[in-house]
Amino acid sequence: MIWCLCCGLSAAAQAQSQPAAEPDRTPVEATTASGDKVLLYPTGRWEFVDAKKAEVARKAAAQYPENNVRPAEAQGGLFGVGRTLMPGDKDYNRGSLSPKTR
Repeated sequence: MIWCLCCGLSAAAQAQSQPAAEPDRTPVEATTASGDKVLLYPTGRWEFVDAKKAEVARKAAAQYPENNVRPAEAQGGLFGVGRTLMPGDKDYNRGSLSPKTR
């Protein structure tokens, strides 16, 4: 009984230590009710296959403030408050200004 419990625990620990398989992120081609071809992404995002329609949709989406978010490489701007620092700014990634840690 104890041997089985130990084997089960070691198998569970071994399964947790292996990295998870990368999910498939390829978009699925679909057609809207109006007959337009679109690409559906696993994140819930979609876009037109036709380049002209896609550009018009991007321009329309850029007008909404919820689509204009802080870039992933920026620093600061906690919950939309404060200054957002972009790479190349003199204060970007400067670390602590405390003399104890320098």
